[in-house]
Amino acid sequence: MSSIETPAPDEGRRTTVFLSYARADRTRAEKLASALTDAGLEVWWDALIEGGAAFAHSIRSALDTADVVIVAWSKTSIDSDWVRDEAAVGRERKRLVPLSLDGSEPPLGFRQYHVIDVSRSRGKPSAEEVAAILRAVAASTGEPVASFPTGQGQVSRRDVVWIGSGLAAAIAAGAGVLAWRGGLLGGKAADDSIVVLPFRNLGGDPAQAYLSDGLTEAVRAALARNAALKVVAGTSSNAAQEDAEDATAIARKLGVAYLLEGSVQRSNDIVRISTNLTDGDTGFSRWSNTVDRALTDIFAVQTEIARTVARALSVQMATDEPAPGGTTSVPAYEAYLQGRALFNAALDEASDRQALTDYERAIAVDPNFALAHAGRSRSLAAIAAEYAKAEELPGLYAAAIAAAQRAIELAPDLAEGHLALGYALFTGRLDVAGARPAYERAYALGRGDADIVLLYALYCSRSGRREDARVAIQRALALDPLNPRTFRAAGSIDYAARRYRPAIAVLEKALALNPEISNAHGLIGNCLYFLGRPREARSAYAAEPHDLFHLSGLAIADHRLGNTAAARRSMARLVSELGDSALYQQAEVLAQWGETDAAMAALHRAREVGDSGLIYLTTDPMLDPLRRRPDFVKLLQDMHLA
Repeated sequence: MSSIETPAPDEGRRTTVFLSYARADRTRAEKLASALTDAGLEVWWDALIEGGAAFAHSIRSALDTADVVIVAWSKTSIDSDWVRDEAAVGRERKRLVPLSLDGSEPPLGFRQYHVIDVSRSRGKPSAEEVAAILRAVAASTGEPVASFPTGQGQVSRRDVVWIGSGLAAAIAAGAGVLAWRGGLLGGKAADDSIVVLPFRNLGGDPAQAYLSDGLTEAVRAALARNAALKVVAGTSSNAAQEDAEDATAIARKLGVAYLLEGSVQRSNDIVRISTNLTDGDTGFSRWSNTVDRALTDIFAVQTEIARTVARALSVQMATDEPAPGGTTSVPAYEAYLQGRALFNAALDEASDRQALTDYERAIAVDPNFALAHAGRSRSLAAIAAEYAKAEELPGLYAAAIAAAQRAIELAPDLAEGHLALGYALFTGRLDVAGARPAYERAYALGRGDADIVLLYALYCSRSGRREDARVAIQRALALDPLNPRTFRAAGSIDYAARRYRPAIAVLEKALALNPEISNAHGLIGNCLYFLGRPREARSAYAAEPHDLFHLSGLAIADHRLGNTAAARRSMARLVSELGDSALYQQAEVLAQWGETDAAMAALHRAREVGDSGLIYLTTDPMLDPLRRRPDFVKLLQDMHLA
């Protein structure tokens, strides 16, 4: 897969450009935008936002969907982190056209590009200057700008609004690796967007909740298989329902056009399923239905509901075939749903091991239940990564790989199976290259599944593929905009790319959604540390609930602050309390202390025991003191990470 996918311009549309500038240069930027628009370009900048509209409710897409990034350098903008970040995106995509508003040279890192000087024009750019910009845009896109119609009233087919640096600075997160898409975060909702709210369990027995939860997920998954629909993920659907009072409030919160609600009531082997499709703008019902089915027919009902909803939205289902990897056994399906509910809850080791038992119970009933094999693989890998002792790791990961391979053998087009295989190979065997085909296949099959897209984004980031990571995490945020895990992942990706300020902003969003989420405080501490603010970093580390990141962070920050004794105490606890499971974090501490020989010894020991922290080797800023060492380079080469 290419790291940059730039589709050829649609016939009949204009080239879109994103204009990056500093707020102090707004008057010049406005005249520039007007001149470029008159010349036939479609210019997106922050003036396009409706007056008084909230920032998050006005963004329509992400920076990578613009054809070209035009950056207006000036004495002000060269000092703007946001303009630099936006320019870096254009540079990485090889779609950067730099201008100079006042004769200033670009900052270091951007001087290899020819700069078009527009400083001589005090007002609107001259025809000669505009022509130079058009030639640069054409050279960047490989398409002659003149070939695009420029008639009055034309509107691009792209459903995007790009935000300039001034307003982005106010929000902070917009200039980082991601830009939030308004179509699923409020504002004008796309007609093809829908949220499936959790079906209510009307039976009165909490033990039967897994059935309504399972039906919700099955219908959501069936709709997500349809490329014509944008389906909000489960975590955000649940959160929106809990926080909002009515259908229109939920629709506004998520920026969707339609809501599907339902209820499930079980009586012995008969299930009554009621569904209602609501227009999110008016709050009126568009379609409703109630059916009674034998429990053995539950599988057909899922597809039936999805097909009926698609018809009501005037879109054709991609396929009427059931999703791959399922079962026709009700007991197997019930066991699988119970296991998945526990796995998703991620409460503790006992619940994770019970989830594994439930998956194995489903497989015992139906050995050909591919989804259960994939679930078993994910459970085994999670237990290995979070709870197992070093000597248990090889056996657990081997079993996880075998379970994923069995899932793929049974259902070659099962996205969850390929994802499980990639995850086990990457975290268990630290096989970056070997995991890539599985991750790519999972992403190709499961682009409508936020969990798959999120894990793919993290894989790309940790294997050094920044552009692919950025594109994928934008999609995950659009599909799951109220999930704190998604924002934590976005912050992690920004941090790995050394975009520390934007990372802090999105990590704070993760904490706002879930104050208890682990490693958000730790990552904020890392960002503050590299911004030269060790005292603030220490406060963030102190608030981190996970000892792995709490203790290593304190050891690093206290050492920088000169509190050597306190740093040594935290390091001693890291070693004594977490042992070999924290070898990678020990290496990070030692690298930042300047004890590079000891740091390398810890990394070699981490490789011997299979510490999954090594997946961060390629991008981890904490290990930068080691990167010029020949033994570190050799370690990367031996692990196929170089």
